Amino acid sequence: MPDGVHPSHFAIVVHLARGGNGKTPGGLANAMQVTKATMSHSLKVLEGHGFIEVRPNDLDARSKNVFLTDAGRAFQAEAIVAAARAFSQFMRATHVDTVAELLPGLVMIRKLLDENRNPVLD
Repeated sequence: MPDGVHPSHFAIVVHLARGGNGKTPGGLANAMQVTKATMSHSLKVLEGHGFIEVRPNDLDARSKNVFLTDAGRAFQAEAIVAAARAFSQFMRATHVDTVAELLPGLVMIRKLLDENRNPVLD
């Protein structure tokens, strides 16, 4: 990871890549189950690296929306390749088969958790 970028920041990039652009900082805070202040800090870090853009909401002047940049997409792709390389060093073919069998269930659990997150209060 680049200096100052934590795994939690990477999770925000992945969430935007998977769920689409235009999320509000509050919506991202809820999805990541952190306070709005924590999300604000994380977004500033990601924006400083050029991975996201925070833009005014055209429909609501009080709100902002977060967009993944091309640099953010490249960062996500590079981080996934690096993680796969790291995992490949200790995973044997039998482990890959086990993970492949577990993956559909893990995806279902992730979707269930995403759909049932409670908003985080400041």
